[in-house]
Amino acid sequence: MNTEKYLTRIAYNDNVHLDLYTLKQLQKQHLLHIPFENLDIHYNVPIRLDTETIFEKIVNRKRGGFCYELNGLFLELLCALGFKTKRISGRVYNKETSEFGEEYDHLAIVVILDDGEYLVDAGLGEFAFAPLKIELNTVQHDIRGDYSIREYDGEYLIIYKVNDTKKIPQYIFKNAQREYGEFAGMCHYHQTSPESPFTKNKLVSLPTESGRITLTDDKLKVSENGHTSETPIADKAEFKEKLRKVFGITVS
Repeated sequence: MNTEKYLTRIAYNDNVHLDLYTLKQLQKQHLLHIPFENLDIHYNVPIRLDTETIFEKIVNRKRGGFCYELNGLFLELLCALGFKTKRISGRVYNKETSEFGEEYDHLAIVVILDDGEYLVDAGLGEFAFAPLKIELNTVQHDIRGDYSIREYDGEYLIIYKVNDTKKIPQYIFKNAQREYGEFAGMCHYHQTSPESPFTKNKLVSLPTESGRITLTDDKLKVSENGHTSETPIADKAEFKEKLRKVFGITVS
C-alpha cells in the first residue's frame, strides 16, 4: 500500500505516532475527506473485497464507498502505519423494524493501544468523529454526540448514542477478529437485495466540521450549525453535476 498517497488523500500532514492522538486525527481526516457512498451499486459495478481495487477507487480515483470498502481499506492503512488492529463484525440497528442486521452486516475496526482497545469506525455515516474506548457503562463525549458501550444479550457489546436520558442503539458487535472474506456474503447481499438500504436510493454523504452534506436521487441536503437547507434535484444530469461540483466525483 502506498501510505503516502493515502495520507495525502485524507489531507493528513502531521507526524505518525502509534498513540491515541494520531488515531483520532486519522479517523477524523478520513471522515472529512472520503464520502460514504453507494454509487457503484446503482451503476451495476460489482464491489469486491479486494484492497488493491478499493485503493484504486478511493485513493486514486477519489471516490468513496460503504463500510466494507471504507473501514476495510482504513484498517490496511492503520496496519501499514504500525497500529495493532482487529477487523470486527457489527450488526446495525434498524429503526423501522427495531431489529439488528445479520452477522457481517457492518465491518468496523478495533485498535489496540497501550491503555486499552478502541472502536474505530469511518464507514457508518453519521457516527463518532473520534475512536470510542471499549469501556463499559461510561458516557464518552464526542463532537458529534455522546456514546456509551454496554453488554448486550450475553455475548455482544452494544453502542448507544445518548441524548439526555434517551439511548439510541447504533449497532452490536463481538470484539473478535474476523477475516475479510467472511464479509463477502453480506457485501453481496447489500449490493443486490431489494431489502438492503443501499439498493433503494443513491446516496453520497460527507460530514463537515459543523454539519453534513448529503446528495440523494432527488435532493441535496446541507446541514450547518443546526440549520438545514434542501435543494431539489430535477434529473440524472443535475445529480451528476452536483456530484462533481460538491463532492468532486465524476461517474460515467
